[in-house]
Amino acid sequence: MHPAPSVIIFTTLSGAGFGLLFWLGLGLPAVSGWVALAFYALACGLAGGGLMASTFHLGHPERAWKALRQWRSSWLSREGVCSVAALLVMAVHGAGLVFFDTRLAVLGWLGAALALGTVFTTSMIYAQLTSVPRWRTPLTPALFLGVALGGGALLAGQVTAAMVLLALAALVQVAWWRRGDVALATSGSDLASATGLGRIGAVRSFAPPHTGTNYLLREMVHEVGRKHAARLRVIALALGYALPVVLLALPFSHALAALAVLAHLAGIAAARWLFFAEAEHVVGLYYGRR
Repeated sequence: MHPAPSVIIFTTLSGAGFGLLFWLGLGLPAVSGWVALAFYALACGLAGGGLMASTFHLGHPERAWKALRQWRSSWLSREGVCSVAALLVMAVHGAGLVFFDTRLAVLGWLGAALALGTVFTTSMIYAQLTSVPRWRTPLTPALFLGVALGGGALLAGQVTAAMVLLALAALVQVAWWRRGDVALATSGSDLASATGLGRIGAVRSFAPPHTGTNYLLREMVHEVGRKHAARLRVIALALGYALPVVLLALPFSHALAALAVLAHLAGIAAARWLFFAEAEHVVGLYYGRR
């Protein structure tokens, strides 16, 4: 799949933002006043900024609001509903802490659930696609949730939770890659099924379907060299998971904490680039590509 920058920014930033909103909804850290304002501004800025970035991938961003109407059948619509609800609920919850030094616990729990629900619905946009075998696995929502919870704990200053959750998310990431590398080969899809000609015998490509490029090739087929992908995986694991855990294990300082956050976001951005770039859409089989 074509790794559009807007979608990479969206999945990276919104995951961290909604992950932080989850911890804030649970009252961790226990903040109020101007400190609460800073935390909530950061969380809503990351979540809202990520959501806004996703609209730049649309042909008509001004019509994005119409997606909210299809929540009964569309995971994209459910994501929009959950995200708006989470931001509104947590805005009220944050206002209580900032202006009245009052924590509305039930509202916080609801906001935390909606924040996680948003991350889950985002992951299901990809996990429910039968046309992309690499994505169609329960490991996809597990990965999105693990990264959001770990990154949110990191931003919330929950050191022990962040170390444990980031380590677990790294294991899920590796398992997701290992399973994904054989997903297309074991999916049962091949040139015969892509063309529908398998019933008459062995199928091979005699000539390319088109003499030039087209929309499907631009958006659905993206080839990444194995060495390039392997290098990016190492970078993603080192920056997104390992380095933050190492920095959190050192004596605390704000500089190290900031470095851990920046490293995590950079690593997750690399992992999300691979998430899209390595995803083999079955339409590529029709064009003799994988």
